[in-house]
Amino acid sequence: MKIDSTVFNQQTMRTLGSAIRSRRKNLRLSQGELADLAGVSVNLLSQVEKGKTTTQICKLLDIISTLGLQFVLDDGKDRILIKNEPAQR
Repeated sequence: MKIDSTVFNQQTMRTLGSAIRSRRKNLRLSQGELADLAGVSVNLLSQVEKGKTTTQICKLLDIISTLGLQFVLDDGKDRILIKNEPAQR
């Protein structure tokens, strides 16, 4: 039985986007500044911060989930754990 990753990915992307936006603001960076530093477009960064899914990120989350791995964001003060059960074979 394979887990439906659509809902997991949507929730994960919202959580991830919120964490990225919060960290960017804590560092007092504009979206333009962070986009330049990261080598991505402002449009992509904006979509990520809004929790919009992209194909590549969804595939990465599927691989992480399938392997039963945990995805953790940790800035030394706050930790966000994103975990899903592995897909059943």
